[in-house]
Amino acid sequence: MKGSENMNLIPNLSYDCVIFGFNGKTLKILILEYQNTGLFALPGGYIKKNQSLKDAVNQGVKERTGLTDVYLDQFQVFGEPNRTDPLATERILKESNNNTEQNQWMMERFLTVGHYALINYEDVTPKPDQFSDSIGWYDIDNVPQLMMDHNEIVEKALEVLRNNISEKLIGMNLLPQKFTMKQLQQVFEAILDQTLRRTSFQRKMLSLDILERHEKLFEGKAHKAPYLYSFKQ
Repeated sequence: MKGSENMNLIPNLSYDCVIFGFNGKTLKILILEYQNTGLFALPGGYIKKNQSLKDAVNQGVKERTGLTDVYLDQFQVFGEPNRTDPLATERILKESNNNTEQNQWMMERFLTVGHYALINYEDVTPKPDQFSDSIGWYDIDNVPQLMMDHNEIVEKALEVLRNNISEKLIGMNLLPQKFTMKQLQQVFEAILDQTLRRTSFQRKMLSLDILERHEKLFEGKAHKAPYLYSFKQ
């Protein structure tokens, strides 16, 4: 990033995003690996002076996933004095052939605004940023050691997600438009990391009056075909 571009950014402020996806069995997050460093990090970025924080995060998620209009929740500001790692940032700049003198501002102390995003895993073609070699999905229980305080950000995002799962109907953003009750239960189980009783779960979901029932999904025996559901608008 050139020095002139830095002039258009809000100084010492960034965002980091925990992008959750569901592959039908497990909850996953997107993680970047920086070029030739062995360093891993959450997708994130900076905010322009003429740009809202929400627009900056939406733009960043779109650049990493190709998706627009995703569910985003801002959950905490992280601002410990020692959270920035100047040496790691310098390594990343050198390995990506970026001028370290022009980008000294990136090694200063930063406050970061944590967000989590919920997206349909099947719709995503992950794309790395200018500093990274790759971006990929990692199981939530197999996250590598991340830069700075990014592991803490992941843990906090998961805590908030679990606490809000019923109130904010998180499942709707991790599933196709139409889904079976079993698929919905699998999302809840993956997020909560616990097994739920099928009959109790179904009874609770139907009692909330948030689901619209559609045709049956015929895949095997007709009498065992489950109904498809969608969330009421």
